[in-house]
Amino acid sequence: MNRWVWVIVLGLVPLALMAQETVPLPRVSVEVGNARNPQEVSTSLQILALLTLLSVAPSILLMMTAFTRIVIVLSFLKSALGTPNIPPNPVLIGLSLFLTFYVMAPTLDEINRTALEPYMRQEITFQEATQRAQKPVRAFMLRQTYTEDLNLFIRLSKQPAPRTADELPLTTLIPAFILSELKTAFLIGFYIFIPFLIIDLIVASILLSMGMMMLPPVIVSLPAKLLVFTLANGWGILAQALVQGFR
Repeated sequence: MNRWVWVIVLGLVPLALMAQETVPLPRVSVEVGNARNPQEVSTSLQILALLTLLSVAPSILLMMTAFTRIVIVLSFLKSALGTPNIPPNPVLIGLSLFLTFYVMAPTLDEINRTALEPYMRQEITFQEATQRAQKPVRAFMLRQTYTEDLNLFIRLSKQPAPRTADELPLTTLIPAFILSELKTAFLIGFYIFIPFLIIDLIVASILLSMGMMMLPPVIVSLPAKLLVFTLANGWGILAQALVQGFR
């Protein structure tokens, strides 16, 4: 038995050597050295800034886009239906992400047209591209932010009130935008709960009048809520309402 094992091993060695000769293996190396000119230093700093941006990209996606409102509303819908595990959380998060990309498409197109493409063509500097990229995002957040929330964080900052929207710092705008999104999401969640609550009350009253007090109303109301939600095209109506709420 051992002899056959050695025969197989010795037979595979030439094949491994041939594969090593015919298919070159890539080598990745990271080196730290002296820059030969100032342009190399600038490029290195830009790469470092890009890596830093990628590390905080999930926070940017959560806090500066439509994702927060959409995922909270879908979570309220799942609770109102009475199905805590259906749809699964990965499905809701995936749907929220794609709806977010759909809502943010005009903003992303403007960033690409005014900031990214000119920078890739080396027509503008990295700092100017960053400033241009902030304007569409700032405009989007300002449209969705309540004035009272914005004034609240302006007062809390203890800084002079900005005269124009361009002078408003992001450190003030972002928390005001998040607070406004939470308010809007909870308000939409309230309206989502009302029809399902009515169905629960009707089912509970019918069961009580029939003397079926030992039967949990949830067992009967859940199929009724699923049927009503499906026949009313609830997913399409909710998606349309969420998208149009940002326009």
